[in-house]
Amino acid sequence: MASPQTAKYSVQKMIEEKKLGQKNKLNTEKMVPYILLATAIISVLTTIGIVFTLIFETFTFFERVSIIEFFTSQKWYPFSSTHPSYGIMALISGTLKVTLIAAIVAVPIGIGSAIYLSEYASDKTRRIIKPILEVLAGIPTIVYGFFALTFVTPVLRDLFPSLETFNAVSPGIVVGIMIIPMIASLSEDAMSSVPNSIREGAFALGATKLETSIKIILPAAISGIMASIVLALSRAIGETMIVTIAGGSSPNFSWDVTSSIQTMTAYIVQVSTGDAGFGTTIYYSIYAVGMTLFVFTLAMNLLAQFISRRFREEY
Repeated sequence: MASPQTAKYSVQKMIEEKKLGQKNKLNTEKMVPYILLATAIISVLTTIGIVFTLIFETFTFFERVSIIEFFTSQKWYPFSSTHPSYGIMALISGTLKVTLIAAIVAVPIGIGSAIYLSEYASDKTRRIIKPILEVLAGIPTIVYGFFALTFVTPVLRDLFPSLETFNAVSPGIVVGIMIIPMIASLSEDAMSSVPNSIREGAFALGATKLETSIKIILPAAISGIMASIVLALSRAIGETMIVTIAGGSSPNFSWDVTSSIQTMTAYIVQVSTGDAGFGTTIYYSIYAVGMTLFVFTLAMNLLAQFISRRFREEY
């Protein structure tokens, strides 16, 4: 049996250890805001560094090439030894063709999937299908690229013999498949957030499930749906490996989707692999193209935020 002095000493030691533990915990709590602030500052400084690098190198490019030629010329021949031409419209044309085809594929399938998951599927079915659908977003884009080149293109050429090996249709379709999970998942979240009282009111007035989904729920969740579409298309604009592998490397300003194309990202990959030396005009052109791509993506994100704020419904 412990003596009173030993028991008193043990209790006092426990109190001191508890106070020490609380002090250490308090010091840790004080450090956490500074750690989080440091991570936020690093993120901001990284973004600023990227933007300023693009701006400075783009200005260097425009000291050598006319900005008017860059935005108005329809010919992009930077590797020509006699008369190089830097008309970004040829690359923008290829980028927009792929994005438009991707939108035609992804928007109806994505919204249709979201309507089913939100309005028709049971909880058990939703828990099974939604994770499987989102697995598509985890497939490496280079795998998508070879899938487009070795599977989708041969199938399309069997249907349309005039289709070239490298074209805009095949990468456009596969990019559309890739962005389906983004549209479906975000749209389903937006539709699920619509209160059930609205559905019950529509049913009470005699509306069918389809009418309620199309005429009531879809308009009520339009802000989230439109934001998901715009974000997905901005992802399509910035896609690299699929269009590099299956689209080709022939920048042409036309709306012919059966011939070889080159997008802005594909050109950046081509030059970055060593086709141009450091300090050359071609080298600086990748920054000008990157800056154009950055502006496109930034505009799409701002549009998504505007649509989300403008058409948001408060319940």
